[in-house]
Order: sequence, then C-alpha cells, then structure tokens
Amino acid sequence: MKLYARIMALLLVATMLAGCFAACGAPGDSEGTEQESATETQQSNEFVDYASTVKFEPDSGRASATVTVKTFVDGDTTHFNISDPSFDGGVLKARYLGVNTPESTGQIEPWGKKASNFTKEALKNATSIIVESDTATWNPDSTGDRYLVWVWYKTANDADYRCLNLEILQEGLALASKSSDTVYADICVTILNQAVKHKKHVHSTEKDPDFYYGAAMPMTLKELKTNIESYKDKSVSFEGVVVRNSNQTAYIEEYDEETGLYFGIQVYYGYNLGFHGEEILSVGNRVLIVGSVQYYETGGTYQISDIFYHAMRPDDPENIQKISDGHTAAYAEVSAKDLLTKKVEIDVTSTDEDGNESVVTKSFDYGFLTMHGSVSMKNLVIKSIYTTQNEDSANFGALSITCVAEDGTEIVLRTIVLKDASGKTITADAFPIGSTVDAKGVVDVFNGVYQIKVFSASDIVIH
Repeated sequence: MKLYARIMALLLVATMLAGCFAACGAPGDSEGTEQESATETQQSNEFVDYASTVKFEPDSGRASATVTVKTFVDGDTTHFNISDPSFDGGVLKARYLGVNTPESTGQIEPWGKKASNFTKEALKNATSIIVESDTATWNPDSTGDRYLVWVWYKTANDADYRCLNLEILQEGLALASKSSDTVYADICVTILNQAVKHKKHVHSTEKDPDFYYGAAMPMTLKELKTNIESYKDKSVSFEGVVVRNSNQTAYIEEYDEETGLYFGIQVYYGYNLGFHGEEILSVGNRVLIVGSVQYYETGGTYQISDIFYHAMRPDDPENIQKISDGHTAAYAEVSAKDLLTKKVEIDVTSTDEDGNESVVTKSFDYGFLTMHGSVSMKNLVIKSIYTTQNEDSANFGALSITCVAEDGTEIVLRTIVLKDASGKTITADAFPIGSTVDAKGVVDVFNGVYQIKVFSASDIVIH
C-alpha cells in the first residue's frame, strides 16, 4: 500500500509541475493571468466532497436491492440480509467495489480499524441501505463466496443516498481496487488523487493513533484473560497448549496453579502462516503465541489474530514458535451449572498511568475464563436437536444438541459439521432423543450463553 501511495503522489507532483511550467513559464504574462492562476491554486487546495456529486440511479438497469446489515466484517466487507431469491439463506456477502481497505481481521494493518469503524458507523446510522451491482447481474469476486457491489445509504428519509465506497476512498481509508472498468471509474480516480494530494490517512506519513506499533508484551494467559480489555488492539505474547485446530482457528489453554483453572483463548490465523506455521499449531504442541488482541464482534468473544511465521527467519521475535510436543488437552470435568453461572474471584494486578501497581479482587464468569479451553461433562440427557439448514453456509449440517444435566440445567452441545470415516455427514439420527451422553469440547458462547463446541462425533459418547 505504501509503494502505491508513493507512486500516486509522484504522479500528482509531476502533473502539478507540468501545469506550473505551462501556465507560468511563458513571457509577458499579464497581472490578470497571475490572479487567475492564484485563484486556481487556492481552489486546487480545497478538499471537495466529490462523493456527494454521485447520485444513485434506480433506473440504471444494474442489479440492486434494499438490504439490512447482518454482520460487519471490516472496512470493505459486510454481510447483508437480502430478500432476493438468488441468495439462498437470504444473505449477501458484499465485497465493496473500487476500494481495498487495510486489514483489520486475520491480519491487522495501520488504519484498518479506522476503516472498519468508518463503515460500521455509516451503516449503523442508516435509515435505508441499497446494494448495487456494476452490471445487470450479481457478480461474485475471486473467492466465489462474496459479491462485488456498490453500497448506498442514507441517514434520513428525505436525504439523498450516498455511495459508501466513494466515501471510504475519499477519506483516504483505502486504495482503489478493481475500479478501472466500472461505471464510477472516473470519479474513483478523481477522489483517489485528491486523497493522495491531501495525504489522507493511508496516503499520509503519520502513524495511526489506533494501531499498536510497540513490541509484543510477554504475559501469562491468566494475566491476559483477567485484563483483556486493557490489551485490546495491542500485541502480546504468551504460552499454551493447542487443544484443537479447526477452520483456521487454534484453541489454546494454559493451567494456572494458583486458581486451579485452565485459561483458554482462540487464535485466528487465516492464511498468514503457510505450511510450517500451521504445523506449529498442531494439536498437542506447546507453543509461544505472538499476536494482536481483537474483539470478535460476530462471536462476541476476544481472540488473538495478526499472527505470523516467517519461515526464512525462524528466530524472528514476531514468529509463533513451537516449544514442545506430546501434550494432551485437559478436558477438565465441569458441571453445566458451573459453566453457565459460576463466579470466580481472582486477585488482579493493575497499573495506573504513573506506573504504580495495585492488586484488586475481581469477579469473573467461570465460562469466560475458560473460554476456548477444553472441558468435559457427564450424564447429559439429549432433549432436542437442531440442524443448520442453510445450504450456502459452511455450517450446513452442523448440530445444536440441547441436553439436560442431572440437576436440571440445560446445556447446548454445538458441533461443527461432523463426518464419518467415509466422509459422509453425520446427522441428528446418530444421537437419539432421550439418550444419556458424555461430551467433551471447548467452551464457546452463543447469544451470551456459554455452551460446548464439539469437533468430532467420538467426542459425544452415548451410554
């Protein structure tokens, strides 16, 4: 992104110099010409709201639909609820046309959070949102899972729709992307050139005040979990054992002798690691994790992301590292009641702005502290089962098994899509209603209620 910004800046400087030579280099310029030149220079230094000059055209012939937000992902990706029958499950995963914002999910880049928040704030306050394709049909991006769209919104019923893509570009929160052959190609170029000229955000040499540039802070997983809000968006390092690895996410736990608890957290690595890096996160390895603390709004939990493994620099301090192998998940036995309601008092060391340390006793949910660590439960009776029906979802066929513990407490076992030895999806028929089971998995949460996430059919044992 920085190289692109420099190139654009150089092109603009060259253009401005050429214009100066043409206007000022000729002999015999009059005073009037000099005044006109001064006026033009003043106008060129003004920041113009070009985005407001582009109006939504309902009769353009391009595919469009009124939508509502389902999930905010990042600055240039949002999932929308849509009634168009072309989208099974009623969800359009939108990739914004014409813009490429800095990363703020699996990888964290300067200005990424600001771009993500800019998009969120615009759409949260919208009274109406329209997504528009660049053609008469809906066009998927290179992943085949998202659709390339222009996003229009307004914040009052009597207001004009504004194009959020253009506003993101205008704020200097993105580089232009795949805009050259679009209906708004010319205005994208104009807006980008202005953002570069005025050194807006990604085009500036200033540091992003919301980005943590410091070195990773070493700590225990206990210290991280009991102070996690303080470390949000900061880089940390800690050790733990990998208990599960699924869908580009590793689940880490670490035992604390003082409390007798296994503290847990999830690490989302996306496509950042490569083969050798992913091998480090194999189940049973004790590892050093170095990454950024992020709040995952979709799941309502904290996670570690922005992790790397530089194979050519194995001793790089930013690398995740394998410490040892041959470890096993604890699967500490817990009651359903304790997982859902138990409180744990822990002495937490905090530091004020002057560097003075103090110890305070805080109360935490047992489920929060052990979140994404391993647990087990016994003698659960299956009450009901729900199967995810959305065929377009990666969770199509996943099961939510509601069970009742011996004390009457209900607990949900939420599975991934379970497969048998032949690769066939295991259905709800494999777990008869009324059966008594023992189960193990990692602690998860859904709609604020703790549950157990199960990764294998063998992790649910029927008596």
